Amino acid sequence: MTKVDAVGKVKEALRTSEFLKAIAEVKKDPQVYALDGVRVLPLTQEQISQLERNGNSAEDWSKVKVAEGFDPDRVRNCRFLGEVALGRFQGTISLGGAELPSGVYDSVIADSYIGNDALVQDVKLLSRYVVRSEAAVVGCGTVFTGPGTSFGNGEELPIAIETGGREVLTYAEMDVDVAETIASSRGDKELLSAYEEAVGEYVEKARSDYGVIEKGAKVLNTGRVEGVYVGPYAVIDNARTVKNVTILSNEDEAVEISDGAYVVSSIVQWGCEVTSMAIVDTSVLTEHSHVERHGKVTESLIGPNTGVAEGEVTASLLGPFVGFHHQALLIAAFWPEGKGNVAYGANIGGNHTSRAPDQEIWPGEGTFFGLGVNIKFPSNFTEAPYSIFATGVTALPQRISFPFSLINTPAVVYPGVSPGYNEIVPAYVLRDNLFALKRNEGKFKARNKARRTKFVFSVFRKDIVDLMINARRLLQDVKEIKEIYTEADIPGLGKNYMLEGSRVHAIETYTFYIRYYALLGLKERVEKSLAEGCDVSDILDVPSEDPQWEHRRRILAQEFPGMGIHDLLKMLKDMQEKVARDVEESKRKDDKRGQCIIPDYAEVHIPAEDDKFVRQTWDEAIKLQKEVDRILEKLGR
Repeated sequence: MTKVDAVGKVKEALRTSEFLKAIAEVKKDPQVYALDGVRVLPLTQEQISQLERNGNSAEDWSKVKVAEGFDPDRVRNCRFLGEVALGRFQGTISLGGAELPSGVYDSVIADSYIGNDALVQDVKLLSRYVVRSEAAVVGCGTVFTGPGTSFGNGEELPIAIETGGREVLTYAEMDVDVAETIASSRGDKELLSAYEEAVGEYVEKARSDYGVIEKGAKVLNTGRVEGVYVGPYAVIDNARTVKNVTILSNEDEAVEISDGAYVVSSIVQWGCEVTSMAIVDTSVLTEHSHVERHGKVTESLIGPNTGVAEGEVTASLLGPFVGFHHQALLIAAFWPEGKGNVAYGANIGGNHTSRAPDQEIWPGEGTFFGLGVNIKFPSNFTEAPYSIFATGVTALPQRISFPFSLINTPAVVYPGVSPGYNEIVPAYVLRDNLFALKRNEGKFKARNKARRTKFVFSVFRKDIVDLMINARRLLQDVKEIKEIYTEADIPGLGKNYMLEGSRVHAIETYTFYIRYYALLGLKERVEKSLAEGCDVSDILDVPSEDPQWEHRRRILAQEFPGMGIHDLLKMLKDMQEKVARDVEESKRKDDKRGQCIIPDYAEVHIPAEDDKFVRQTWDEAIKLQKEVDRILEKLGR
């Protein structure tokens, strides 16, 4: 579990936030911020007369100020109420393939400041807004801000427990790690108090009596925009309602909220999209996440590169790279690790016991919830990363401690085993579906757009290997060899049974990948040492201050007592080739099955040997083998 200095991260945001800097400038002088410091003057009588000839009127023309070089012909058929400032309008704004002249047309403007070369057109009411240079507000209903708006900062997310217990307060730059730390540190009252105080300070700095539409942003064809900070180059187009929201955006990572979207009391970070009638309510979308096609996200935080489409996410912390692209339900999930999948019809929402909706699920990294599964709460799969719940599984409340497992509906009902139990096959994904792991590693790297979040894409790393080591120990420590095992025989099986054949295969598979991980570390360590001119003769025997290598060195000592570097590296070559073969074979299963069912399957599907990820795995294997040969040559054997 990732723990970060959550309070420190809020304080860093207090110092560095571009959003807070903008709000501070608005509080200092909204007129100066809107017009980039350009001097404004009262209207001359000649300008007033020309404005009135152009169909404009004002409650009090003395309260309307204009920039030097102001052109009255760029303001037509408008009504001005209260304090208003207008910039120089000389250029054009590109909209819908047309170049429209900047200026203010056919709109009601109240207590607002419109910057140089901005465009406000066909707006029923623009009230208490700062519209900066080159921004556009076109075809909208009401665009206004009430006093003391906090733009969606300081909202409370009931992470994992709808009735409360893991509440996390929001601020504009918050990330998954901060939410994970606060939601999982409920016993640390000092931390929670300090976090609440820091976020409270952030919210006070965020409060403003004026909304902001930053440079290059576009607010188009939207009925209601209320209390929204619209970051640079963000686009709101044909949304239903956007209210009490901070939109962090820039020219390279522009946010889009469009096509019937409803976004309220939320944070929308860089590069996010909320489109096609999606709903985001009291939530945080971290960088480059998206909600689309009627997707619904309420009281949740969505991690980077995660998408929710058609389905519903409520009261959840959803980590990065989660695929959620069909009608499905996820409620009360604490899933900061992400990298998983929620398939069509998955019902991960059994948080209501009929007594209170206060139960939760911890899915764990890489968990795949198949078609139509039903997961009852509470459940904890954090010690079973990259496991698969097969189509139609109904899982009882439980904790599972076996990584890379398959949980499937039972083919046979065994005497003495509850009919509610499923069959678990530990290490199944490693043994029979390795292609999926390799594909995910490559897919996540290729699809990553996040610039502020660092990811570890490798599946075989210290924390997951430690889980495999523990799982192998549990399987090895059985007191009696039996045909079938349950939690009473092997802790960590949860509400499932396991067959003896699965136990034997799992021990073999876990052992292979524990050793493979350690041998990869040996190759890297020897390679680096040789490049630095260091002696490697005692590299396996001398403890290291490098925690990653030391972890691998200890595994090597336990798994291969007495073996030398030469033999171990030769073993790695063979193991790497097996990994490549297994990846190809796991993909070839699709080819064999598909060709038996679909007549022209081979004509329209890429065969396993030509698949991009299969070829990549073989290329990596060949490359590693050559590198090992060069190392052995340098070692003189």
